[in-house]
Amino acid sequence: MDSWQSELWYRLNFSWIWATYTLGFSYRSRGFSHMPKNGPVLILANHESYLDPLAVGLAVRRRIWYLARKPLFKPPLLGPYLKSVGCVPVDQHGVAKEGIRTCIDLLQAGKPLLVFPEGRRTSDGEMKEFKAGIALILKRVPVPIVPVGIAGAYESYPIHATVPKFAPMFWPYNGAAIATSVGKPILPERYQGMDREVMMQFLFDAVAAEVEKAERFKRKG
Repeated sequence: MDSWQSELWYRLNFSWIWATYTLGFSYRSRGFSHMPKNGPVLILANHESYLDPLAVGLAVRRRIWYLARKPLFKPPLLGPYLKSVGCVPVDQHGVAKEGIRTCIDLLQAGKPLLVFPEGRRTSDGEMKEFKAGIALILKRVPVPIVPVGIAGAYESYPIHATVPKFAPMFWPYNGAAIATSVGKPILPERYQGMDREVMMQFLFDAVAAEVEKAERFKRKG
């Protein structure tokens, strides 16, 4: 639903999440002006923790859609809430078969879509190879790509942790601060015609460059 009520609801959520991330994780972001204001966009980001989707949403400052596993939607209150803020249920998170079909449908509908091309959260804080499903999506729907880098989310909430580690701006620095960097759009003519392996490496490098910028930008003390 794209009514003014749903847009207002999204903005209200944006406000309290911004306050939570800023106060709780010393959150910083840069490059939001690079995000196209209209039309379909494929946002590609590294995947450090469960904190990533909200961090990216805050960074691009535009209502976005992203995929989540269906079990998350089973609780009677959580499920409707997730759908109301742009979560789309799929059997498998990431760029598996059902996810690819859903991504194509959303982009063809003109939505800005967030995808984590590594397919799962990093286990050691390092970026992993991108899944080939991204190439299939872009072959069917050649849209602008916005690379986003996330830094600090792994230190805040690694895959093996049960609760996040907070880094309030008024506490001594503990390494868990989060920052994001939004890169300039990559237009279809820049990647169309590339071999799949070349394109995947090109996109990996684009996201990795934003991760480096985010790492330099995040709170250090």
